[in-house]
Amino acid sequence: MSTAVHTARPVPARRRLRRFLPPQHGAWAMLLLPYTAGVVLVGWRWSDLPLLGAWLAGYLFSYYAFQAVKSRRPRRYTDQLLVYGLLTAPLAATVLAARPAVLWYAPGYAVLLAVNAGYAWRRRERALLNDLASVAQSCLLVFVLATVAHVPPAEVVPASVALALYLTGTVLYVKTMIRERGDARYLRLSIGFHAVALAVATWLDPLLAPVFLLLLARAVALPGRRLRPAPVGVIEILCSLLVLAVVLVAR
Repeated sequence: MSTAVHTARPVPARRRLRRFLPPQHGAWAMLLLPYTAGVVLVGWRWSDLPLLGAWLAGYLFSYYAFQAVKSRRPRRYTDQLLVYGLLTAPLAATVLAARPAVLWYAPGYAVLLAVNAGYAWRRRERALLNDLASVAQSCLLVFVLATVAHVPPAEVVPASVALALYLTGTVLYVKTMIRERGDARYLRLSIGFHAVALAVATWLDPLLAPVFLLLLARAVALPGRRLRPAPVGVIEILCSLLVLAVVLVAR
């Protein structure tokens, strides 16, 4: 009688890595665009480096925390929460020690994260208000960077508003291209918002007008075309770089 010996197959490194990286490719632009704009606008400080680390690790921690809330199975995400929690805490503490005034933004982030948590609990993380809460978190980072640099927050209001207009418009536009494709109400909302964004951006600085006119044109013309998610993402990467360049020139 032979005895079968069962050995566990090693988990490929690529699969292990995927457990720690969320499949939210569009989130990286929302994370890096305001950070890059803020650093260039107010000037780089050494504490901006741990701030970037805390910002990215904090996002990853929150993503898996919300997945734990949504699934009602927190043990499934213990490894991710431990890794990103241990990364976020010392980096955030370093920024706080260097500039304690950033703590003033904690209540705002707490409220916005509570909105995200509520939608995760209801398993409605694709809801528009949930996405807008994430946009607000990203744009608030510009003010955090200004505070770190001892720059009056009022000086970065125009840039933050321009970024908020772009990111909000992107949320609406991408929905018309993918999840809400064919929904006439979302299309009207997206086009209407982009028209208002063009007017507000032009009032902020006429230099912003051409790029927001282009954004309006893509919100009108592209939803009728059946583009796959990959080219939609590439187009938005190019748009985000264009918005960043114009925001920095318009300062």
